[in-house]
Amino acid sequence: MRTFDFAPLHRATVGFDQIADLMDRVMSSDIQQPSYPPYNIEKTSDDAYRISIAVAGFSEDELNVEVKEHALVVSARKAEDAGERTYLHRGIATRAFERRFTLADHVRVEGASHADGMLHIDLVREVPEALKPRRIEIASAAGSKPKEIAGSTVN
Repeated sequence: MRTFDFAPLHRATVGFDQIADLMDRVMSSDIQQPSYPPYNIEKTSDDAYRISIAVAGFSEDELNVEVKEHALVVSARKAEDAGERTYLHRGIATRAFERRFTLADHVRVEGASHADGMLHIDLVREVPEALKPRRIEIASAAGSKPKEIAGSTVN
């Protein structure tokens, strides 16, 4: 297993500690990620995403979608059958699962829908006004007062 030194990243950046921690977590995890259930992540627009998870055999009541601590957690537990069934072949997996997706800052879950054996979760990225780029005017060194640009005071 390779190890990477993130010291140069810490020297050249400010406030990106969680990215280095995330990379360290990804690179050091020896545990194989589960492949059940299969899923897709698609970008539907510049600031919108959709996660589609194949949940054949599960009803809406058996599925749970929640957001906690910057993580989207999708889980399912199949209700027990009241009567016993005898299967000659059982190829449809309806075992319980929990799938986690780490959400970036300012990404929120807009909604979820269940149709045709697929669970669709729509996400949107909302960048606050304070984090959007703004022009900063450069003042002369002759003791000028700060000027206000786009609702904020700058020197």
